[in-house]
Amino acid sequence: MKSFDVIVIGAGHAGCEAALAAARMGMETALFTMTLDNVARMSCNPSIGGPAKGHLVKEIDALGGEMAKNIDKSFIQMRVLNTKKGPAVRALRAQADKNLYHIEMKQAIENQDKLSAIQAEISELILEDFKVSAVKTKEGLIYKAKSVVLATGTFMRGTLHIGKSRQEGGRMGEPSSKELPEFLEKIGIEMSRFKTGTPPRVNKNSIDFSVMIEQPGDSSSLKFSDSTTDESIKNRKQLSCYLTHTNVEVHNKVLSNLNKASIFNGTLNSQGPRYCPSIEDKVSKFKDKERHQVFAEPEGYSTNEFYLNGLSTSLPVDVQESMLKRIPGLEKASIMRYGYAVEYDYIKPEAMSYSLESKKIEGLFFGGQIIGTTGYEEAAASGLIAGINAALKIKNIDPVILGRDSSYIGLMIDDLITKGTIEPYRVLTARSEYRLILRYDNADIRLSKIGYDLGLISEKKYEKVKQKVAKVEEVKSLLKKSHVSTFNPEVKRLLEERGETLKSGISLYNLLKRNNIVYEDIKKIIDLPYLSSEVEYHIETEIKYEGYINIQMEMLEKQQKLESKEIPKNFDFNEVQNIATEAKQKLSEIRPINIGQASRISGVNPADISFLILYIEKLEKERNGRKI
Repeated sequence: MKSFDVIVIGAGHAGCEAALAAARMGMETALFTMTLDNVARMSCNPSIGGPAKGHLVKEIDALGGEMAKNIDKSFIQMRVLNTKKGPAVRALRAQADKNLYHIEMKQAIENQDKLSAIQAEISELILEDFKVSAVKTKEGLIYKAKSVVLATGTFMRGTLHIGKSRQEGGRMGEPSSKELPEFLEKIGIEMSRFKTGTPPRVNKNSIDFSVMIEQPGDSSSLKFSDSTTDESIKNRKQLSCYLTHTNVEVHNKVLSNLNKASIFNGTLNSQGPRYCPSIEDKVSKFKDKERHQVFAEPEGYSTNEFYLNGLSTSLPVDVQESMLKRIPGLEKASIMRYGYAVEYDYIKPEAMSYSLESKKIEGLFFGGQIIGTTGYEEAAASGLIAGINAALKIKNIDPVILGRDSSYIGLMIDDLITKGTIEPYRVLTARSEYRLILRYDNADIRLSKIGYDLGLISEKKYEKVKQKVAKVEEVKSLLKKSHVSTFNPEVKRLLEERGETLKSGISLYNLLKRNNIVYEDIKKIIDLPYLSSEVEYHIETEIKYEGYINIQMEMLEKQQKLESKEIPKNFDFNEVQNIATEAKQKLSEIRPINIGQASRISGVNPADISFLILYIEKLEKERNGRKI
């Protein structure tokens, strides 16, 4: 019987991050997957990043994860999104070579010390007094483990749907796992069903790009990871994406065939992702819309396959063919892979603690779509935290628990644990009340210390972050001390050019706060230290939005007082008088660890929180011998 410290089940984006993190923290780790040929496969859109999602990738990099480095090695297009909007929603997005992404991640797994990749299907967990002790393969082999991470994606009782056709599978052409979910149910792990979908892929040579809008990548040297050198990406050949639209003809075709779609004919009843709806959902729910966007996106350098982003569907193949013929640029499109829906089991996230450990089974952690998320980035982020905490559990060290005020990772976990989810969860900037603080340009400043303390980022990389912080403060101080007068010729020319007026002298710091003035303008007035464009953008943002950032910091300080108010571990919420029955039920189910978390639970109102605080304070005073 072979023994490991940490065993990770599933080699998707969550499983890879979990396994790499545990191994890098010194744990003998095994990564099990039903096929090693599909490690970190991009089964849907071959892209990484976007608003909030790109923030997650930056945070993964700051904590020592692999996704950022991997997409930098494999991107075929890189863009900055929302450049005309505020800094809170600005983000990187990369189109990936899906095969290269898989290859690079597989190599990272294979070359990692203390990590063994094993092709086998896990059928059950072996428990001792509700604690994980081993796993068992379908063939009957037993592997001992001190911690286990479940990251099975869409494979637990996965079912694929095209029209009225159904077949078992977690992905097209790959079997689903049936024995493991049956075992989890047997031991009392509560599960439910979600669905997601994917669109058709078409041959590049059959697309008429001349009637589409080209969307090229940005020419600047953009990257997700601070570890990526400029030299490794500066000569990267970028491939364009293309935009077209559906039309009334397409919509009528879909509407007339809704009864043939799995998600409408009763074949498939699970809830799908709100923010990535199928074309069936779009045309039936938004009948006033005359068109919907369709992005034709390349899947790699070595393939002609193009992904039709915006056309996820479960319609029969003949209807998919007919639908495409009505879309500009796709009239002669040759479908290489048909779209389909997939239905799968997930674990209700309320059954986990903030560490992503099961509340019922000690040493069992979860990450990825199994906890109700959707998207590669959400999967990788949760897998990373699960892997970290699985290792810390063995070391008998307190888990890493990120607050929603410190990261989008913390926001996502808090949302899931506290509120649960009735649909596949996607992280959004709009979900954060602190989004001006949680920008993609400061993820390294926010989280690198944690990554360094865990041993997941090198001293060299951490020193680089500290130098960045020092440079930022140096430049800010310099700009505050540097004053210019209205008679300065460069300042006078700049003000006239930008339509600005100045009645008296001003510091360069306050000059930069003006809407029409940018950091590049300041560099023409005064000699400043050489900085990367990302650091320059960081400084400009910190100065321009200083007032708003300070307001959010004040909000944060108030919230932290609530977060610091702990709720006793075995607290009986039913003992609290005057709070609503629904609140008692929700509090008893989720078992919040502090008042801050309790206040975010759906069904718990401010009055309930006030009575809860009063009761806890009463108990504390009685415990200290000071009777009320």
